[in-house]
Amino acid sequence: MSYLSPPEFATKMIDAGESKVFMATRDTVIRAFMAGAILALSAAFAVTVTVQTGSALAGALLFPVGFCMLYLLGFDLLTGVFTLVPLALIDRRPGVSLRSVLRNWGLVFVGNFAGALAVAVMMAVIFTYGFSTAPDEVGQAIGTIGEGRTVGYAEYGAAGMLTLFIRGVLCNWMVSTGVVAAMMSTSVSGKVIAMWMPILVFFYMGFEHSVVNMFLFPSGLMLGGEFSVSDYLLWNEIPTVVGNLVGGLTFVGLALYATHARTGATRNQPVPAQADTPAQLDV
Repeated sequence: MSYLSPPEFATKMIDAGESKVFMATRDTVIRAFMAGAILALSAAFAVTVTVQTGSALAGALLFPVGFCMLYLLGFDLLTGVFTLVPLALIDRRPGVSLRSVLRNWGLVFVGNFAGALAVAVMMAVIFTYGFSTAPDEVGQAIGTIGEGRTVGYAEYGAAGMLTLFIRGVLCNWMVSTGVVAAMMSTSVSGKVIAMWMPILVFFYMGFEHSVVNMFLFPSGLMLGGEFSVSDYLLWNEIPTVVGNLVGGLTFVGLALYATHARTGATRNQPVPAQADTPAQLDV
């Protein structure tokens, strides 16, 4: 059968986290760069579909194509390593330390950002014909997204920051579920179907994904969005990264590890009472 049981894919999660810790720096950065670039292209695609069709649902239905491609190709997102890599530390795999976990996160962050930024520059060139004209309709929409999801939160102060953080938590609850879903099947079609569902939920609900935002906000700044780099970092990227870490590790990584990799002791079944025998009744 192509379906793996929860205990089986829970073990694969820990193994995957361990392998990422010991991966060569070059490979870690290349895979992260490509993941950031492909996800950025997928985000540009989804915004284009949404603008041209007027349907946010259409864009959300098609966005997961990029996520599926990058994971089938073996690339890594920050949101995924937030969930998988700590499990190798928690499971006490030999040679895995907190320092090695943080090293992996740092390299993946840099790679994802570089890939997303490269695509942001290329798409800005397309939207403006090499910065010779005003942004087209899609470019204007991306600039608006950047404003609404930075200064839009800032208008509400602490309540806006809390909302942003919770959206980051919910985002990686779904995205990391998609990462794990790829391990549930040994067939390409099974992996794609399983990944598609939670990614659709995250994108349509407008949750905050740190790597998608590495494309949207630099793009918005280049396309005339009325917000600053400090607005982007303080009122989006940093709280989103923290929310993504909490959501993925808590609701996916630790939850699955606790109940499928390190299950609790099985409760003793009560022994059924035996009916009295005729001999006992005669006494």
